[in-house]
Amino acid sequence: MKPLRIGIVGFEQVDALDLVGPAEAFASAQTQDAKGNTVAAYEVVTLGLTNARFAAESGIVLQPRTTLCAAPKLDTIIIPGGAGLRRAETNRVVARWIEARAEKTRRVVSICTGIYALAATGLLDGRRVTTHWRFAADVARRFPNLHVEPNALFIQDGKFYTSAGVTAGIDLALALIEEDLGRKAALRVARDLVVFLKRPGGQDQYSEPLRFQTMATDRLAELASWIAANLQRDLSVSALAERACLSPRHFVRRFQAAFKQTPGIFVRDRRLDEARRRLNAENLSIDAIADSVGFQSTDAFCRAFRHRFHITPTDYRRNFGFDRKPAD
Repeated sequence: MKPLRIGIVGFEQVDALDLVGPAEAFASAQTQDAKGNTVAAYEVVTLGLTNARFAAESGIVLQPRTTLCAAPKLDTIIIPGGAGLRRAETNRVVARWIEARAEKTRRVVSICTGIYALAATGLLDGRRVTTHWRFAADVARRFPNLHVEPNALFIQDGKFYTSAGVTAGIDLALALIEEDLGRKAALRVARDLVVFLKRPGGQDQYSEPLRFQTMATDRLAELASWIAANLQRDLSVSALAERACLSPRHFVRRFQAAFKQTPGIFVRDRRLDEARRRLNAENLSIDAIADSVGFQSTDAFCRAFRHRFHITPTDYRRNFGFDRKPAD
């Protein structure tokens, strides 16, 4: 197949990772031609407002391949975020260009605060969108015709895709690769990028372990990430208390005071969150998933899963999870 052309807009004070992250994901994707040879699946084109180099917020200097005015036909347009795009003149130029090109473009994507230019076109009016959680309220205020969902990693509504910031742009790029080439191709790219996991769009931007860590300032602060990485281990109160160098009774008091829940509920919910992710992404049996996240039995896992999510693991997988059919 002919490589699909991805146009990524660049400008002064762009967020470098919003631009480079998706670019690297698409550049890593491969497919096969009619003769069975491995070829690049995408051609990535960086588009500047002019031909001049531009500096990202971090100071990294980038060289566009061509300009917006001279841009070739594109399969997908990506608008990264960055402080520069919130400047009136840059926003106006990019928004006008998007509006002129959108009708003949298969997909239009904003990363993080790239939504400020895309929303300015009016093309998102009445649609579900997301952006970085820090800017969600401002986007909703400035563009009241948008249905802003501040917690999602990314959202598709028609041909328009919007995402949260920074690494969520890579998550969205992987989803677009999966849409074009299938799950196996997207997972290969994720492995090449050494991405920890390929997150679905509906996952919260602000993870529960991260929330847990930011709430704590003492020896409990790192316990959340350790629990998430050790779900198969003994995570009883006594074991966790020993790790925190506290007596069990003192540990429980400290834990509940800091995090407004018991250690047992926290551990159960982390196990269920990880199980749900594996139902989404991995071709494992229900028994294997229950064991892999530390439940003593499949029955106990199924009861806990249904109690929390109001659906059985089997029905969840059928509706939302791993497609056992071979990828395209």
